[in-house]
Amino acid sequence: MGLMYGTKQTHTHKLGSGFGFGSGSGVSARWVTFFCIASFCLGVIFINRFGISLVPLKTDDVSSPLEKQKESLQHVINCEKKDDASVEAGDIFSQVSRTHDVIMNLDKTISSLETKLASARSAKKPVPEASNERQKFFFVMGIMTAFSSQKRRNSIRQTWMPQGKDLLRLEKEKRIIIRFVIGHSATQGGLLDRAIDVEDEEHKDFLRLNHIEGYHALSSKTQIYFSTVAAKWDADFYIKVDDDVHINLGMIGSTLLRHRSKPRVYLGCMKSGPVLAQKGLKYHEPEYWKFGEDGNKYFMHATGQIYAISKDLATFISINRHILHKYANEDVSLGSWFIGLDVEHVDDRSLCCQTPPDCEWKTQAGNLCAASFDWSCSGICKSVERMKEVHKLCGEGEDAIWHTSF
Repeated sequence: MGLMYGTKQTHTHKLGSGFGFGSGSGVSARWVTFFCIASFCLGVIFINRFGISLVPLKTDDVSSPLEKQKESLQHVINCEKKDDASVEAGDIFSQVSRTHDVIMNLDKTISSLETKLASARSAKKPVPEASNERQKFFFVMGIMTAFSSQKRRNSIRQTWMPQGKDLLRLEKEKRIIIRFVIGHSATQGGLLDRAIDVEDEEHKDFLRLNHIEGYHALSSKTQIYFSTVAAKWDADFYIKVDDDVHINLGMIGSTLLRHRSKPRVYLGCMKSGPVLAQKGLKYHEPEYWKFGEDGNKYFMHATGQIYAISKDLATFISINRHILHKYANEDVSLGSWFIGLDVEHVDDRSLCCQTPPDCEWKTQAGNLCAASFDWSCSGICKSVERMKEVHKLCGEGEDAIWHTSF
C-alpha cells in the first residue's frame, strides 16, 4: 500500500510539471491539441451567441456609405428635375396665357388706331393740289350692277343719272359721287372684265371692287363696297341702290339733309320678313335656326333695294370687316351688323314708293318720292323697258338737282 501511494504521488508531481509549472519542463502535444480545440469551440459559441458575421468584407462593403450618399444625392437631383419639369410646364402655360393677352391688347390697340386714323382722315383738310378723293362730299351713291346688266345701266344713264360733264359738275358743285359698282369675274382679266373696261372708258362711271361677282356673294360685295368707299371718299352718307330702281337725286339729298347732324344713322324702308328655312326658295336662309322657331321673322332692317348709312357706320364696317358675319341675304347682313350698336333706324317710306300709278299720284300731290320700284319684282319690273316711263311720270325734273341747296 505504501509503495503504491508513493508511486502515485510521484506521478502526480510529474503531471504538474507537464503543465509548465515546473521551470524546465516542456508542454505535452496532447494538451496543445486539447486547448486548440477548446478555443475553437469557445470561439464558435461566442460568435453564434453575439451574432458576429464571419463573412469576410468585400471592397463594395467598404464603399457602401459613399454609394448610399450617391444614391441619396441622385434621388434629390431626380426630384429637382421633376420639379424643374413641372415648373417648366407651368412656365409654358403662363407664357401662352401672357402671349394671348398681349395679342388681344394688340388687337384692341390696332382697332383703336384704325378708328383714330379714320377720324383723322375725316378731319384732315384737303390739299389744293391733291385729288378730290379725300375732299369732303355730301353723299356717295353706289349702284350695284352685274356683268349682264349693261342694258339696265344704259336705262339709268338715259334717265336719272347725270352723264359726262354733268357727272363731274355734280361732284364739284353738289359734292355728290355716283358710280356703278362691280367686282371682277372668276377669271380676272377675262372677256367679261374687258367688256367693263371698254364701257368704263366710254362713260367713266364705274367703281371696281376687289370682289368676285356672284348672286350668292352680295353680302360680301356690300361689305367690300362700304369699306372701299369709306376709304376712298370722305362723305357724310354712303348709299347702296340696285340698278333697277328709279331715283330722284334732289329728294335723296333733301332726305339725308334732315339727318346730317346725327352721328350714326341707318335709313331705308324698314321691314321684317319671314325667315325661310325651306331649301330651293329664292330667299332661303341656311342659318334659319339662329332666328328661333319655325315661322319666326327677321329683326327690323332696311329693304335691300336702297338704303343709306352715315359715315361712322361705314367706318365701323371698314374696321371690323373681317369679323362681321354675312348671312345669305345682304340686307339682313347689313341690319345684323348694327343690332348691338347705338344706331338710329330711320324708316322713310319715300324711299320705297311703288311705280305708277302710286309714285305718279304722289308726284301730282307734291309728295315726290325719293326712290320707286315694284315690291313684287324687288325692283322695277322690266326696268329696261319701263325706266323711261317711271322717270317721266315720277321724276322731279331734269334741273331739280341743280336748284336744290344742300
